[in-house]
Amino acid sequence: MSAEPRINDRIRVPEVRLVGPSGEQVGIVPLAKALELAQEYDLDLVEVAANARPPVCKLMDYGKFKYESAMKAREARKNQAHTVIKEMKLRPKIDPHDYDTKKGHVVRFLKQGDKVKITIMFRGREQSRPELGYRLLQRLAEDVADLGFVESNPKQDGRNMIMVLGPHKKKTEAMAEAREAQAARKADAKANPGKSQNAAEAPAPADGQAEASTDA
Repeated sequence: MSAEPRINDRIRVPEVRLVGPSGEQVGIVPLAKALELAQEYDLDLVEVAANARPPVCKLMDYGKFKYESAMKAREARKNQAHTVIKEMKLRPKIDPHDYDTKKGHVVRFLKQGDKVKITIMFRGREQSRPELGYRLLQRLAEDVADLGFVESNPKQDGRNMIMVLGPHKKKTEAMAEAREAQAARKADAKANPGKSQNAAEAPAPADGQAEASTDA
């Protein structure tokens, strides 16, 4: 964390290079003169470049400056998205249903803007058939190509084979889209509060109507 700059009477140099409140260059002036100008403008004299010779100081409202800086830093932290790596483990001879389930998880992770580490686990004689794992990873990469790309190509790691998929969209974009979708759902539910209920309570066709439809 950077140290607080020196302000007003904490500045102890004979002269400073002064910058005015609007960023204009005043020039090199004695410290006493700079402090006098600060009082006239009802502002603070803030040392912004202590290592310069002479140090550079600016006339500003230091309290307001600190508040705005803190708010910007807070907003930056709020919007910052950390890259998360999810992991999905598969067997070389995975059955279709399990494959679809695992692929669904990978799709969800990529939509969220997360990277996915895919691990193929070989057991026993399966270790002599690495091409099974390679083909499975290629298939998965092709199935999710619209959402992600192969960031790290398949490689053998002991008894496992590993591939990393990266999302096309950044985490921040995925989070923004999720918030927009959630807001849209809330707005739709508010505008049509009885929509789902009315659909559920729609009367079923009479027996005669059903028979007539079937016969037609």
